[in-house]
Amino acid sequence: MLSLALRGMRARWVTFAGSFVALALGVALVAATGLALAATSDAPQRGTERFARARVVVQGTDELKADTPNGVRTSALTDPRAVPAELVRKLAGVGAVAADRTFPVAVAQAGRRLGARSALVGHPWAVAAATPYRLTAGRAPAAPGEVVVTAGPGARVRAGDRIEVVTPEGPGSRTVVGTVPAAGFESAVFFTAAEAARLAPRVDRVTVDADPAAVRAVLGTGSGMAVLTGADRRRADPDPDRDKEALVSVNALLGTAAGITAFVSLSVVASTFTFAVAQRRRELGLLRMAGATPGQVRRMVYAEALVVGVLAAGAGCGLGRWAAPRLASWMAGQGIAPAWFRIGAQTWPLHVAFWTGLAVALCGVAAASFRAGRTGPTAALREAAVDSAAMPWSRRLVAAAVLLTGLGLLVLALVEHPGDMLKRKTYVTQPMLLIVGVALLAPVLVRPLTRLLAWLPARLPGAVGMLARESAAAGVRRTAAVAAPVVITVALACSLLGTTATLGEAKAAEARAQTRADYVVTADAPGRALPAGFVRAARSVPGVTVSTSRSTGVTVLEEGTALVRSAARAVGSAADLAKVSHLPVVAGSLAGLDDESIVVNEEWLTTRVGQRVPVRLGDGRSADLRIAAVLAVGTGDNGVYLSARNAAGAGVDRVDIKVGAGADRAAVGRRLRAAGEANGLQVLGVRQWIDAHHPRTGGSTRLGLLMILAIALLYTGIALANTLVMATADRVRDLAVLRLAGATRAQVLRFVAVESVLVVVVGAVLGAAVSAVNLLGVRAALGRLGVRSALVVPWQAAGTVLAASALLAVLAATLPAALALRTRPAELAGLRE
Repeated sequence: MLSLALRGMRARWVTFAGSFVALALGVALVAATGLALAATSDAPQRGTERFARARVVVQGTDELKADTPNGVRTSALTDPRAVPAELVRKLAGVGAVAADRTFPVAVAQAGRRLGARSALVGHPWAVAAATPYRLTAGRAPAAPGEVVVTAGPGARVRAGDRIEVVTPEGPGSRTVVGTVPAAGFESAVFFTAAEAARLAPRVDRVTVDADPAAVRAVLGTGSGMAVLTGADRRRADPDPDRDKEALVSVNALLGTAAGITAFVSLSVVASTFTFAVAQRRRELGLLRMAGATPGQVRRMVYAEALVVGVLAAGAGCGLGRWAAPRLASWMAGQGIAPAWFRIGAQTWPLHVAFWTGLAVALCGVAAASFRAGRTGPTAALREAAVDSAAMPWSRRLVAAAVLLTGLGLLVLALVEHPGDMLKRKTYVTQPMLLIVGVALLAPVLVRPLTRLLAWLPARLPGAVGMLARESAAAGVRRTAAVAAPVVITVALACSLLGTTATLGEAKAAEARAQTRADYVVTADAPGRALPAGFVRAARSVPGVTVSTSRSTGVTVLEEGTALVRSAARAVGSAADLAKVSHLPVVAGSLAGLDDESIVVNEEWLTTRVGQRVPVRLGDGRSADLRIAAVLAVGTGDNGVYLSARNAAGAGVDRVDIKVGAGADRAAVGRRLRAAGEANGLQVLGVRQWIDAHHPRTGGSTRLGLLMILAIALLYTGIALANTLVMATADRVRDLAVLRLAGATRAQVLRFVAVESVLVVVVGAVLGAAVSAVNLLGVRAALGRLGVRSALVVPWQAAGTVLAASALLAVLAATLPAALALRTRPAELAGLRE
């Protein structure tokens, strides 16, 4: 059987070359995304950066721990508590101390003047001795108004320059008396210890030049402070978990990419191998007629698939290993992944890709080979001429089961957990079952759909439209195999892009409905506070209501087994919040929010107004708060609300301003913008703010999604062209018969082109049906969550995919046909006799 298989492969090299290309590229996709995904498992091991010269660092505990029946559970604190001044004095008794304060500052054109690569922060110079900073020019600050700045690449600042610095108390002019080289982990401005204490009274951490045991003795137990030495000093660095956090989003993105590319490639490979066997029904029937047993036929087909599978999977692994570093480099260059992201030395993704590809190749020919071996010689020859029994009942039942499962899960999610349909994991995986179901049913669907879509072209003058319709309808297996990549392409592109655009529009609509403010001002980066000087200036404007809020978090031990942290906003005044917002309250009232209460959403286990819930605040303090109101879940942005007293460690990072009925709106706007400009802030009208913070397009998430789709769609495009080349090469005798019947070469090529476009349109309609079901499901989920927004259909993406697929199909079908028709029709007609 192996020798017969090898001779058959040599004779039908076009078919086997097409199978080889589909499998090799599919395995390459799985290998490349798998290697990139494996690289997200470990962040680089960095040493202590900022406090590398400190002997001991004392700071508030940044982690919450809870003993549960399942072990110790931990959760990060959003606002670690400050070091008390009394404790600083006690620590000074065991060794030299330096109090560190970190606060946001801003300098106009900091990137050009200071070479800053990140948002600026302020520190007291006294703590610089424990850090890598060393003066390269000038001297240390000795009086109020004097500063030392980090000078990054291309910095134009020198000692003696005057710069405008915005601090928490407002803008002011400072003299640069010294510069230090940029350290890479932050861009800083250093003040005298006294001025830093005035600008930021809170002590974030303390360096102590003493024996760690003596420091721990001073702290005692239950102080809420952490003593950091050695490698643990890394916990005091700016954003010490930034590498791990950066990999979380990359891991999620690449996990999605790996899932989608594996689904696309394996679906196309299975379809291609099945079609390759179906093309050979005449040949297999002749083998049966010559005396081959069903087992021999099956073994021959399996041997061919095994040879092609081993060679193609090996080539695909090599191609994937070559492509993975380039994928990682591109992601880093686009900002999707951190700049240090590299492919590691893991090899398990290559093993997974190789054996998965080989298994799919064998599975792809299993059903077709079983059917070929079971079918009698005469029946096989009859099926080779016309697809009279294109789809057995077993496949119909499997297809119906898959399709009904997909629809059932969609309905179940709508009824039980509509919020889950807005999560990426759900809306990415949801279309896959429907795509598989439709692809399995394609041989049943394409014939009536082809006749319907080609009804008008078939009635136009000339025979081309009629021939294209009848040929596509008669060659059901060929039509289904060519349409399969188009179904996947259109369904994925429209479902994913349409869902993300719809959710973006829903979030923007929800923000518009919930905001009554006329102006919104937010910090320019997460974790940064707005200058207190701007807040005071805004409050001084007559005729306005100013509502301030802080980003924080609360943690709940749910069912005694898991620490669940929820994002929260701490508001200065519940009355002001009610004036500038219209939150979706389903129970209770915002007016009841005070220092002893909390506003939760419907996702919480406890949602009865008046009931008390034990929580841990952002700084780790325990609180037993009364539920004042319950909010609808919405798109997921309706979080928890607290009073400002319950977020002591957080600074104001958002200000909502509503202009009163009798105030001069133009004058208010001028004063607010002037105050914002003086403090280095941008004061936006509410519509501008919503457009900026809830964009319909753009962002790394959309860019990552486009990357996934580009990889998947490129592969399906190649697979589409590959399948058409295989199909056209197998039809040269049919084309020759048309020529012998009197058709010109141009007419034959027009017929091939029209049929190719017709098949692409059939696939696009099936893919659009899958997309419509998914998008309507998302829209229904939003309706059940109380969000009213428009359904966004990605018409441009759909049109682009359809046009590209049609163009590719025409080229892939007509070029081989044109080459074949260069031979005399009589010779072509006799090639298969």
